[in-house]
Amino acid sequence: MSGQAPNPFNKKILATAGPTPLPPRVSSVMSEPVLYHRDPAFAAIYERVLNRLPEVFQTSNDVLLFASTGSGAMESAVSNLVQPGQKVLACATGKFGERWLQLLDAQGAETVRYEPGWGVRIDADEVDRLLTENPGCEVVFATLSETSTGVVHDVQAIAAVAKKHGALTVVDAVSGLGAAELRQDDWGIDVVVSGSQKALMAPPGIGLASVSAAALDRAESQPGGRYYFDWGRTAKAQRKSPPSSPFTAPVTIVSALDVALDMIHEEGIENVFARHALLAKATRAGVAALGLNLYGDPDERSNVVTALELPSDIDGGKVPKILRDQFGITANGGQDDLKGKILRIAHCGYFGAFDILTSLAGLELTLETLGHATQLGAGVGAAQRVFLDAGVSVTA
Repeated sequence: MSGQAPNPFNKKILATAGPTPLPPRVSSVMSEPVLYHRDPAFAAIYERVLNRLPEVFQTSNDVLLFASTGSGAMESAVSNLVQPGQKVLACATGKFGERWLQLLDAQGAETVRYEPGWGVRIDADEVDRLLTENPGCEVVFATLSETSTGVVHDVQAIAAVAKKHGALTVVDAVSGLGAAELRQDDWGIDVVVSGSQKALMAPPGIGLASVSAAALDRAESQPGGRYYFDWGRTAKAQRKSPPSSPFTAPVTIVSALDVALDMIHEEGIENVFARHALLAKATRAGVAALGLNLYGDPDERSNVVTALELPSDIDGGKVPKILRDQFGITANGGQDDLKGKILRIAHCGYFGAFDILTSLAGLELTLETLGHATQLGAGVGAAQRVFLDAGVSVTA
């Protein structure tokens, strides 16, 4: 830490898009004694969680719960819906869209790849063209919120195109669920996968898959290629009375998710969407007031994380380290080719106005520390104005 003062108060602020901060109510329940996963007391919690999850997905589907991260839920979609040699279309415009490609390659699929570039919004017309030129694609894989770039995609339009071609739509909403607007049933999306550690305000360790009847029928029509992530096995166990898991459930994390879902229910899903939209708007205003550009093709839907281009007159690779070590703020830098070029400030889950103001203040201090001429307070002031103009409480 030579030449660099440590964070004097050692107060840590988590401004990443996953894992995200935990509400005190969620942290508190995790300190309670561990329950046996077949105990009636846990069965009641498990049933309550399974009953509340569809509200967040905006669906009447079974929401299947796995002890895994969101990537496990993604792999469950591939292993249940795709057999080796089957033709599918996958859209990738960032790190996590590329994960679909990697999972499909591992499964041996014949993948039509739509890769317009990082930060580019998926064009439903291009999806339509590719499906027309590549008949026989049975499943389309896309991403709601691309965490590596901050871009939120129009998955409603993508699902409509896929349906026209008789294909199922699978959407990665690991970071987007509960932050960016998503209405699975109304938008005709067959499968939505997610995880517990982002806007759902729980620790990592739960993977979720909301699966339509058509998707479940397809999975059951082509057995093999999975065991732990078998949708049919999990659905059968969860439909029991009381519901159960075919394997050991992550009991402590399920208890945490139970509390978090209760908080989301109390706030109301429409209010949750509105809060995230306001936090994102304030962040973008703060970035603009500092004379910085947003990365890629963000718009008013980009409610999960704001990706900003770092000034060319500084060593951008130092920004996350200084934010963390000197100011106690953990935010994400860029990944792969974007390393040192962008910073990502999250606002999904347990975030309120002062989390945004603190993150922007830390960014201002960091830029000044690295020698970039910065009008201290400009970003914070612009964000404050957005909150004041909104005239509403924005605490999480």
